[in-house]
Amino acid sequence: MSSVNRDLIICRCEEVTLGEILDAIDQGCRTVDEVKRMTRAGMGICQGRTCGPLVAKIISERTGIPIGQIKLMKPQFPIRPIKLNVIARSPIPEPEDIHANNEGLEAE
Repeated sequence: MSSVNRDLIICRCEEVTLGEILDAIDQGCRTVDEVKRMTRAGMGICQGRTCGPLVAKIISERTGIPIGQIKLMKPQFPIRPIKLNVIARSPIPEPEDIHANNEGLEAE
């Protein structure tokens, strides 16, 4: 991989480059999750669905570890779940209050 463009974007969501991923591997990362923690590759909106397999391939090529032995990242939901009882106890605003908060936001 010495002749590759280190500025090549591998993770489009977080704009992580090939060079950053190679540096992480050279510093000891051997799984996609380890590369993710070191570089943020896979932490974007796609949660690694786009870049995860490519990162695994890069790890395999750089280290010689067979691709089948490289663990893919554990997907994480980008939101925090809210318990239903919290929602149920929340006050429901009156329609007038909702409209009052949106005054001046009408489309032209």
